[in-house]
Amino acid sequence: MADVLLTHSYHLPFDPKQLRKMQPYAPIGTLYAATALRDHGISVAVFDAMLEPPAEKFLVTLKQQQPKIVAVYEDDFNFLSKMCLTRMREVAWDIARAARKTGAVVIVHGSDSTDNPGLFLENGFDYVLCGEAEAVLVNLCASILCKAEIPDLDGLVRMDSRERMIRSPQRLAKNSEWSTLSLPARDLIDLEPYRSAWLNAHGYFSTNMVASRGCPFRCNWCAKPISGNRFHLRDASAVAEEMALLKHSGVEHIWFGDDVFALDRHWVKDFAAAVRLRNAALPFKIQSRADLMREDTVCHLKAAGCTEVWMGVESGSQAVLDAMDKGITLDAVTAARDLLRKARIRACFFLQFGYPGERWEELQQTIAFVRQARPDDIGVSVSYPLPGTVFYQRVQAQLGAKRNWHDSDDLCIMFKGAYTTDFYRAVREALHAEVDSWHHTGDQAESIARVALLWKIVDELEPVSRVADAFEFPGTTHLITPSSVVPVEQLALLRST
Repeated sequence: MADVLLTHSYHLPFDPKQLRKMQPYAPIGTLYAATALRDHGISVAVFDAMLEPPAEKFLVTLKQQQPKIVAVYEDDFNFLSKMCLTRMREVAWDIARAARKTGAVVIVHGSDSTDNPGLFLENGFDYVLCGEAEAVLVNLCASILCKAEIPDLDGLVRMDSRERMIRSPQRLAKNSEWSTLSLPARDLIDLEPYRSAWLNAHGYFSTNMVASRGCPFRCNWCAKPISGNRFHLRDASAVAEEMALLKHSGVEHIWFGDDVFALDRHWVKDFAAAVRLRNAALPFKIQSRADLMREDTVCHLKAAGCTEVWMGVESGSQAVLDAMDKGITLDAVTAARDLLRKARIRACFFLQFGYPGERWEELQQTIAFVRQARPDDIGVSVSYPLPGTVFYQRVQAQLGAKRNWHDSDDLCIMFKGAYTTDFYRAVREALHAEVDSWHHTGDQAESIARVALLWKIVDELEPVSRVADAFEFPGTTHLITPSSVVPVEQLALLRST
């Protein structure tokens, strides 16, 4: 039995799109929290809801562990958790209700609860932890277990005796020690279901790790409720050592869950050297930016084992990129794509449709740019306003009752975009099919015919899917101008600030 039971609310079968992809990854942020507790002498168990039915199996675990504290600690390194999906919210509330029935104190941490602490307190939680919360979790749990008065902890939100919400003056906790934490407590969960799922679906076993936390770039639609603009980078040798341990345990592929990998090109060089020294190289994929893909960086990534880079390209219209405060140019994307192609590293694009001011002309520019650059894969979303972003502030008055997507395939446009949701979904399906057709090994004629049909549907939908009173930024007739951009070379200096 453990004093603290950690869990999370993301259950793969509740997300049809991700279930079809079948690429489950362990909740590494939750496991880092477990490490922090254990390193401070607090007994902890983990219920991993990823592949287990959260309702029935959680009740069984509650009965077995009889914890004094239950913490729904979301995985801050999983982009699905950051999307604040309502299906996850429902699971979290069910967990809170079940835990309270046993007399446990119930804690929650995550992007959604940070954005909406009152909502989570009203639905069964005693405490909400906001920000980089590992140290706060340790201090709070220690106080509860010792029956001591709860100190004034950064990032802590709770109700007072009169049912009024109170929160600490420092709304977001900071954990400057994160990069020196012990390795995530993978031993507290069963990795065999992950291994089986990957082997059955893909023929190899992939798992996740992280080299950094946070992102200092300031794209105005990107929600960063946990770390803000802070950036923490682990020592290159420690990351290489963890990769070596995973390789020796039978892992065949790594996904780095960092928001932005390769921010510091000198670190990448050191990492490649540390990997070679330990014979730790494994195929891995990362998320990064086009303007970070310098020739030397790509060379070192290749040497360390990198096989796939996902870049936030977002749009093929420079005007849209500037409006997003993205801070990149299409020329930089083209250059990065060429460097990655030469290195035989897959170059993949994240794309975003529906940003205010994007019309059919800009959408066509994106389609044309994808055809020109020929990425190896794409991921398509629509602009999704999340609290705490400049984008959210600009469209807030446009939002209705629905403020969050139900699952990752929702793609509902929640403000008055230039087109309806169904149109954006049609464009996504057509563009996905076309990119897939470039690598299709079956009947080419059938593939070409399907792509043509999907684009025909887009053409037919376009004139009837326009929104007459589509939202434009106030006081502008064109896309807004970009804000100042921090040079990439200076971003490494922003670590931990």
